[in-house]
Formats: sequence, C-alpha cells, structure tokens
Amino acid sequence: MHIQTKFHGEIKIQSDQTWNFPKGIPGFEGEKEFALLSIEGNSTFQVLQSTQAPNVAFIVVNPYTLVENYSFDVDEPTIDLLNIQQEQDVFVLGVLSLKQPFETSTINLQAPLIFEPKMKKAKQMILNNTTFSMRHPIGNQVTATEGKA
Repeated sequence: MHIQTKFHGEIKIQSDQTWNFPKGIPGFEGEKEFALLSIEGNSTFQVLQSTQAPNVAFIVVNPYTLVENYSFDVDEPTIDLLNIQQEQDVFVLGVLSLKQPFETSTINLQAPLIFEPKMKKAKQMILNNTTFSMRHPIGNQVTATEGKA
C-alpha cells in the first residue's frame, strides 16, 4: 500500500510494517493504524507514522538505550488488549520531543508504547507511577546521527 508521510513523502509499505492501535493513541484516538519506519542512516530512531494522516507521525526510540534504570509493569488492561502471554512477547518504544539543540530533546517515559509483534497490535500505556517523567532529558547520551542498535 502507498501512504503519504510527514518525513518520507509518499512511500510504499508492506503489511508487516503496520501496527494496529485498537484504542488509538491518546490525543489521536481516531488513528488506529501506524507504520513503523526506519530513518536512513540512523539505527537508533524510527518514525511511527499514521497510515491515514500524513501529519501524524512521532519520532520513537527504545527507551532502554537512553535510560539506565527504566522499568515498569505492564497493566492488566494492556496485557488483555494486546493478548500478551510473556514479557518477551513485547517490545517498548518511547516518543521523543525533538528540540534544538538536539541534546535538549526529551523522551516520554510516563507513557511508553507497548508493541506485541505476533498480533501486530500496540498501545500507548500511561503509567500510574510518577517515577518517570513525560519530559525526561536525553542529554548527551545519544546524538542525532549515531546510536546503539
């Protein structure tokens, strides 16, 4: 299928690149299908792009590569919605808020994106625990052009 994107223009995506968000994403509840797109030359960051709305796209990253002590429990509604059987059945991404200079950018640790690859379902889960911030600074831990895979 062909989609219009915020950062890549018009592209062709395969069905295995799409993820169903049954409840949408908070603030974007009408958007249920997203594609997870690579960023050329960057193995750290990806784009979570709505397949229907070109301007709805988020830069995402594995939060464990940026935050040493990040951990949380997946709540029962998320486990049920995504049909999670085991912890290793999922992967987690965090939404970045990009700023200039890049080192002042932040990651939302309070609302991680939980992905279940077998069913290709995902959900943004808002944590009840306020240990982690919605605007956790990424500092100099990673640069815009290099990263950890």
